[in-house]
Amino acid sequence: MWRKLPLIWKILIGMFLGMLWGILAHAVGWDKFTTNWIKPWGVIFLNMLKLVAVPLIFVSLVSGIASLTNISKLSRIGIKTLVLYILTTIFAITVGLILVNIIKPGNTFPEEKRIEYQKKFSESLATKKSAANEQKQQSILHFLVDMVPENVVKAASDNSKMLQVIFFAIVFGIAMVLLPQEKVSTVKKFIDGLNDIILKIIDIFMGFAPYGVFALLAALIVDFSADIALFKALALYFITVVLGLFFLIIFFYPTLNKIFVGIRPLKFLRAVLPAQLVAFSTSSSAATLPVTKRQVENELKVHSEISNFVLPIGVTINMDGTSCYQAVAAVFIAEVFGVDLTFGQMLIILLTALLASIGSPGVPGGSIVMLIIVLTSVGIPPEGVALILGVDRPLDMLRTAVNVTGDSTVASMVAKGEGMINNT
Repeated sequence: MWRKLPLIWKILIGMFLGMLWGILAHAVGWDKFTTNWIKPWGVIFLNMLKLVAVPLIFVSLVSGIASLTNISKLSRIGIKTLVLYILTTIFAITVGLILVNIIKPGNTFPEEKRIEYQKKFSESLATKKSAANEQKQQSILHFLVDMVPENVVKAASDNSKMLQVIFFAIVFGIAMVLLPQEKVSTVKKFIDGLNDIILKIIDIFMGFAPYGVFALLAALIVDFSADIALFKALALYFITVVLGLFFLIIFFYPTLNKIFVGIRPLKFLRAVLPAQLVAFSTSSSAATLPVTKRQVENELKVHSEISNFVLPIGVTINMDGTSCYQAVAAVFIAEVFGVDLTFGQMLIILLTALLASIGSPGVPGGSIVMLIIVLTSVGIPPEGVALILGVDRPLDMLRTAVNVTGDSTVASMVAKGEGMINNT
């Protein structure tokens, strides 16, 4: 019976039982037992996610960039596609940052709990604060200096140096594109195979997710003494992410189509609704691609030459919903742990979320690994991921719907610019 249950139900059951255990443990005095014998399993699950962070971001980015070899033939269309995808992703991240800074869901925690978590991770936070103070005294270009590794192996051994790994992956992928295909075909097959292996590893690790969620959430509730503020903050976080994602679907994309393509908002939403529903149910942009392509061509009247090029690239690099969520989640967890983020750190979140979203795999759980990358880039304890794991699955479904809506929007905009759409 348990084996046949979909992963979403297993995680939700694990979340519910974890909350139940945490409340019960605090009520009957099993706090120490929970901390010593249950919490370690959650830490193991968290370490599993950290384990694949570096290889995942490297292999995903290299594989994604190397697959864009058609840009050399369709340079004009390719540049338009990449620019639009990047701009829409930046806007999505900005929406997330604005909403989370207005609503401040993590600030509902009692001050004493925030101080407690600051003490708990004081060494890590002090190290990051010292680094931030040093950065303030240096040139603004020092941020760019920090992005370029002097030793990629050393950078790969430290999750806080993820931007350096991303930089090397981008350079590696671009070099593969520039070289003749016959010279890099073996490397490309190796990278693609390695990418499949990493995704399978994530799939295996996510099988442990219900137990990891149970252990992490139970320990977290014990740590917070079953404080109702935890649930209030989590509900506000959920609402903040949903508001951001619905804003993108209902207002942002339809407005872009109205202004640049001339498609009425309701017509656009009706056209992409089947793709959104499939994306919501599967949580996979790749699995939804055939439906997205059909709707874009048949309903939005985009020429197949454009959809065949733009949509597969979108599945690879366009993760607007994921990047919006990562921005909200990072600031929310920072608020919970009492980490005051500077404007510069907000910019780092924007940049890291942008680059991480490009490498996010289209599998359940992949965005959680990428979130750890965003957190470590600004010194936020990745243990805070435990806070949001329980409600991540429904948000993942909605994020995927946002992603395919963004793909459809960019496809119609590129087609309009090339005169390859008939929306009259």
